[in-house]
Amino acid sequence: MTTHVLQLPVPGGRIDSHSVGSPGPFTPPRSPLRSRVAYAAAHVVADPLAENTPGSRAVLDWERTLAFRHELWRWGFGVAEAMDTAQRGMGLDWATAAELIRRSATEARTVGGRIVAGVSTDQLVQQTPTLDQVAGAYLDQLSVAEDAGAVPVMMASRALARAARGREDYLAVYDKVLGQASQPVILHWLGEMFDPQLEAYWGAADLDSAADTVISLLHTHASRIDGIKLSILDADRERALRRRLPAGVRLYTGDDFNYSDLIRGDEEGYSDALLGVFAAIAPAASHALQALDAGDTDAYREAMDRTVPLGRHLFAAPTFRYKCGVVFLAWLNGHQDHFTMVDGAQSGRSLTHLSELFRLADQAGVLSDPDLAVARMRTLLQIYGVVS
Repeated sequence: MTTHVLQLPVPGGRIDSHSVGSPGPFTPPRSPLRSRVAYAAAHVVADPLAENTPGSRAVLDWERTLAFRHELWRWGFGVAEAMDTAQRGMGLDWATAAELIRRSATEARTVGGRIVAGVSTDQLVQQTPTLDQVAGAYLDQLSVAEDAGAVPVMMASRALARAARGREDYLAVYDKVLGQASQPVILHWLGEMFDPQLEAYWGAADLDSAADTVISLLHTHASRIDGIKLSILDADRERALRRRLPAGVRLYTGDDFNYSDLIRGDEEGYSDALLGVFAAIAPAASHALQALDAGDTDAYREAMDRTVPLGRHLFAAPTFRYKCGVVFLAWLNGHQDHFTMVDGAQSGRSLTHLSELFRLADQAGVLSDPDLAVARMRTLLQIYGVVS
């Protein structure tokens, strides 16, 4: 491999040299991962010849979008489809999301891959819908996921956040939907850092009060719930909630800051995972989980902990812009031929931010083809007028 030195922007308007290293010694698993259930939330690849500008309906490159799902299955992950990482509600409309769920579930069956799929209420056009309309929208999407053969993930609903007047309204809608689910579903508590429109979800701005509501719901419907994905970026609160779960209900960490420690666990248990960061670090995370399967926690920590600085930068505030970095890294690694996104979201991060992502991805060993990554990074730098 050729040794490369890049001149990369850093905060403060300076340029620093960065010597590019080698990819990590990662290989796909020979058998399914065992010690943890791990889903990677996958991004979508935009069609670069379509509009895909802010406000336009999403048009996807289906071949590359589905190929990336196969890449995640190859590394041993299940795929979490049509969720936040796929720009759900931030460029990916429900009609396209429904087609994505159907196509991905079909692909999953060809390789025996695990798949879960987000169901929400984003087909509603009313600014302030009724609770019945919210429940009906959930049920319509639930049927799409179930008919496709995917495990439904009941995502937090912006429409419900607008319609609900308190915890009882949330419980009423969730009771109705869960009561009609034909299989156990995964719930999703998404913090407002991921979506500002979900502020005070569960009817309370106080997270302790919100957690009490969630626990009540989980105990009421334990037989209908596989687990809950928690995305509030608070490791202590996640551990506290995990200790209160009913028997048989999983905690899927959605904490893209503290995932390494939460997945490893402690004397009181561990979290399984449903993470957007896995899409960016799949080889390293797979290597770490394979080590955990073998009982080698030191090797797990060595591989997974190296990715944490990358994850923290990727999900830095404003956190909801993280999809830009996921797509950027997919481009660097050759999973798509362009760095464009639906809704024009590639403009969501600065060159300095992306340059630091490059640096941290290299340090984590997840630039699988450094020659390609360097060539593409140089192209981006030239577009911005930086000579490297």
